Amino acid sequence: MSDKSHEELMKPDGDVNPIDTDYQVGQDNIAMKIGPLGLDIHNRVFLISGLAVVLFVFVTLAFQKDVAPVFGEIRSWLTSNLDWFFLSAGDIFVIVCLVLVVSPLGKVRLGGTEATPDYTYAGWFSMLFAAGMGIGLMFYGVSEPLSHYASAFGGTSVENGVRTDWAPLGAAAGDAAAAKDLAMAATIYHWGLHPWAIYAILALGLALFSFNKGLPLTMRSVFYPLFGERVWGWVGHVIDILAVVATLFGLATSLGFGASQAAAGLNFLFGVPLGTTTEIVLVIFITGLALVSVMAGLDAGVKRLSEINMMLAIALLLFVIVMGPTLAIVTGFFGNIASYVEHLPALANPFGREDANFSQGWTAFYWAWWISWSPFVGMFIARVSRGRSVREFIVCVLLIPSLACVLWMTAFGGTAISQLVNDGYTAVTEAALPLQLFAMLDALPLASITSFIGIVLVVVFFVTSSDSGSLVIDTIAAGGKVDAPVPQRVFWCTFEGLVAIVLLLGGGLVALQAMAVSTGFPFTIVLLVACVSVIKGLMSEPRS
Repeated sequence: MSDKSHEELMKPDGDVNPIDTDYQVGQDNIAMKIGPLGLDIHNRVFLISGLAVVLFVFVTLAFQKDVAPVFGEIRSWLTSNLDWFFLSAGDIFVIVCLVLVVSPLGKVRLGGTEATPDYTYAGWFSMLFAAGMGIGLMFYGVSEPLSHYASAFGGTSVENGVRTDWAPLGAAAGDAAAAKDLAMAATIYHWGLHPWAIYAILALGLALFSFNKGLPLTMRSVFYPLFGERVWGWVGHVIDILAVVATLFGLATSLGFGASQAAAGLNFLFGVPLGTTTEIVLVIFITGLALVSVMAGLDAGVKRLSEINMMLAIALLLFVIVMGPTLAIVTGFFGNIASYVEHLPALANPFGREDANFSQGWTAFYWAWWISWSPFVGMFIARVSRGRSVREFIVCVLLIPSLACVLWMTAFGGTAISQLVNDGYTAVTEAALPLQLFAMLDALPLASITSFIGIVLVVVFFVTSSDSGSLVIDTIAAGGKVDAPVPQRVFWCTFEGLVAIVLLLGGGLVALQAMAVSTGFPFTIVLLVACVSVIKGLMSEPRS
């Protein structure tokens, strides 16, 4: 992502097939000065999405005790009744990406036939990874493989003809090796090709319609081939409002997870008391750091923080590989990919599932969460990917982060499973979910240092996500302007923190998950329609 002006970023290099429209970026915007501060906002998108968020914050704070069970019911209803829809959508996104890679459309270059990349591969991958998955890997890197292993090893349980266990597929009762294979396959399924395909589709659409077609860098532009000039009216307003709200709640969910894990780590290391108060203080602290990063600008803020965090993450990963069961991790990396390929058809099957708890409670929630993040991550990836061919873009966005996720889960989850199975170390399984990473590290040397690095990673991953997310929300709410005034970014960054605090007060992690699923559902429909639009747009482009 670059601090280029709007004109520099959107100007194509070489041949493109632009869309001829009279719409001017920012023509529906309200620009004003309030003292030293400037505003440049899309009147309807900013107003409606901003009011919706303010109203949500007010209602949740006013009726704290009443809303907590409501959040639980919302999440349960959506994941249990619409699991088939989320799983089917995830499969469609992967298939579309793979078809584009092998088709002649893969030769289209984002930004024009002569465009060159703005960033090196190293800088590009650092930003892809930090924006897309950082907090989730820290939170679930140990706990998810271990949870699937325990439930698979425990076998299935049935009451009144319905399975009540949480094991994936048919479980692997009493077979430690098979349970480990199944656990790692299920984990990779949740962190591999499917989530990155969600991000890739939207990112590709945004990059194509902005850099090649000359439309504003905002969600509605992706739908021009289907709706034509109507995208500048209420059809487009609704798409952009959904994108803003989905992104805000997706980010708030991640901030809530990050705060609960950082609080658990601080309690583990320094005895800081656990509870909502600590988590809220952490949210305020992280949001404050994000605000500093926002005001520093993109190349000075996000890019530098992403690269620092990537080095810290690699250092922690290498430490776990060297100090953990090294041979098991190295061989497990390839074995886990093989297990993933073997179990993928069954895991990705949306219909007739017996493992309802797993497919609804894990997979459907994850897909909704990834989709609620997709406007933010998609626009972020789009802005850093100018100059890449479609084939290079999809292969890199799908494969490189997926392999990094496999290695991370193999190292962290594999080490925790090995500690349990081979060493009889049960502290990890007995620890609360946010604490499991620190319990795993505690059994390795230099536990205090590595746990502290873990806390720093959680905080910085969210700072980069919050900073990038504020920019993306602001771009959409400013009608596609990429250089809108900084006070608007500050507004959205502040509100991300406020929403996270409100969700923690109104039901904790259940409330966070409920809002991610609720905003992910309508945006799934938007993304499915976007697949058609992206293919239509690519078919009209000249190929390098």
